[in-house]
Amino acid sequence: QVHLVESGGGLVQPGGSLKLSCVASGFDFRRFGMRWYRQAPGKGRELVAEIAGGGTSTNYANSVEGRFTISRDNDKNIVYLQMDSLKPEDTAVYYCYAINAWGQGTQVTVSS
Repeated sequence: QVHLVESGGGLVQPGGSLKLSCVASGFDFRRFGMRWYRQAPGKGRELVAEIAGGGTSTNYANSVEGRFTISRDNDKNIVYLQMDSLKPEDTAVYYCYAINAWGQGTQVTVSS
């Protein structure tokens, strides 16, 4: 019943920015933490960022610390991932996660 829909991916040049969105439904959104994962070709899925239900606590992978920002709007049931200073190694499918459910993913490609 948990439903997550990502959007906002695309093709950007190194140093550029993208903002991903995940629209959530089917559960009490503000009670639960949210996560962003990514999976690059030939690699496993890795945790990128997470945010507590109230939005007051966040954590980031070392590889994105200082460049990515996770946030949420509990009135709109949306979690965001602002990605700045993008690098080619950020290229991956990005997935939203909550409770035990995954979104369909959105492709981010960083290339010149």
